[in-house]
Parts: sequence; structure tokens; C-alpha cells
Amino acid sequence: MHGVGINPADGVVQLATHDGLFSYQDGTPVRVGPVIDLMGFTVAGPDHFYASGHPGPGVDLPQPVGLIESTDGGRSWSALSRQGQSDFHALSALQGAVIGFDGQLRMSADARTWTTTQAPVQPFALASSPQGTTVLATSQDGPALSRDAGASWSVLEQAPLLQVAAMADATTIVGITPDGTVAVSQDTGATWATPGAVPGPPQAVAASRQDGGALQVMAVTSAAVLSSADGGVSFAPLQGTDDS
Repeated sequence: MHGVGINPADGVVQLATHDGLFSYQDGTPVRVGPVIDLMGFTVAGPDHFYASGHPGPGVDLPQPVGLIESTDGGRSWSALSRQGQSDFHALSALQGAVIGFDGQLRMSADARTWTTTQAPVQPFALASSPQGTTVLATSQDGPALSRDAGASWSVLEQAPLLQVAAMADATTIVGITPDGTVAVSQDTGATWATPGAVPGPPQAVAASRQDGGALQVMAVTSAAVLSSADGGVSFAPLQGTDDS
């Protein structure tokens, strides 16, 4: 599993996998749209997703697919740019831009024309808020932060070593370390708390603010898709997932 997101249109959890996109409908994962090996996936807005990867059998998309877009909750996808060129393993949407890593870190203001940029780390995962211009890159050397949509970067020297990360809003970062420790920053990476943990190494994480302000965290491990309604303090398997 390569990505998890929460669709703002309905609050439904989306899982990006080797076999395409699945959404949790009535507690059960249901395939949405064609079979595409979704190596990169990000939620840009209500029913609005970007992705990258490889087409499945019978899917009429280039190899690799480059940047593709869905505006109907993943039911259909259209090719936007870098078809046959880019397989973005890290991908994130932010205010007025898309940023991705395909061996090089690339930015686009229109999802069609790209420029390369340099970060002080080689990104493993990218996290940003569609409502802001802050981007976090995780790496084996620690996370780095950009406040200007990837144009310039600084290393977060005091941050935990995060494997995956997500932004719940313009200032709240949720990350998970390789050993499963959940780390939360409410001030864009200046300070961190470690409220809880998930069992085993993480594969993906998503975070969002609920109507009352509560921090919701979704974490994917090799064993389960886990949900936390208390900001990462405690987790429970989503209905229909295997927590063995």
C-alpha cells in the first residue's frame, strides 16, 4: 500500500495500492476506478486526487503514467503531464502547486509544466496542506521543511526521524517513525510531541481536522489500516481490516 488519504467531500478513507484505489464504503474496502499501480497519491480537494505509477492490464495510460488526475473521487483518471517519463513515488498537493519526487524533486504550478528544485535531503515521502505552501520531506537523514512550496528548504534538526508524514492543516504535521512512534507538531515542526504508537513500520499516514477541531489520524501498516480520533494517542483498526 503506497498511500492513504481522506476525501474532504465525504470524509471517506482512500487507499492507494498496487491494485488501484480503494475507498472504505460502509466499513469495507471497495475498488474505485481502473487498476493502476498507484506508487504516488495525494488528495488535492473534495473528490480531487493526483496520482502516479503504472497502468494495469487493459488500462489505456502510458508507462509510466506520469501525473494523472481524478476529479470524480477516483472513478476516472486523466493524464496531465510527464507521461512516459515520471513515476512519482512521492507526491503532494499544496496551495496552487503540485510537488513530486521521481529521482528529482519537481514542482508545478499548473500540473503540466514542471521545474526542478533542490532539497537538502533525498525525499522518501512528501507532505503538505492544500490550504498552505508548507511542504515536509521525510528522508533517512531526517525531515526537511519548505515554507515556499519547495523553492527553499531547511533541515529540521530537532525533529524525530520520520518515515511518513501528513499535514492536517497549514501548521499541524503528523509523522510516524520507522519503529511506529507517532510524532505530532502543532507549530510547523518547531516542537514535537509523541502521543502514541502504531504496531510495526508504517506504510502511509493521513491526518485531518474534524469539525470540532479534533485531530484525526489514519495510519497504514503491513497488518492493518488504523484510525485515531484523539490525535494519535490511541488507534483502532478500521472496520473490515485485518489487525492480526
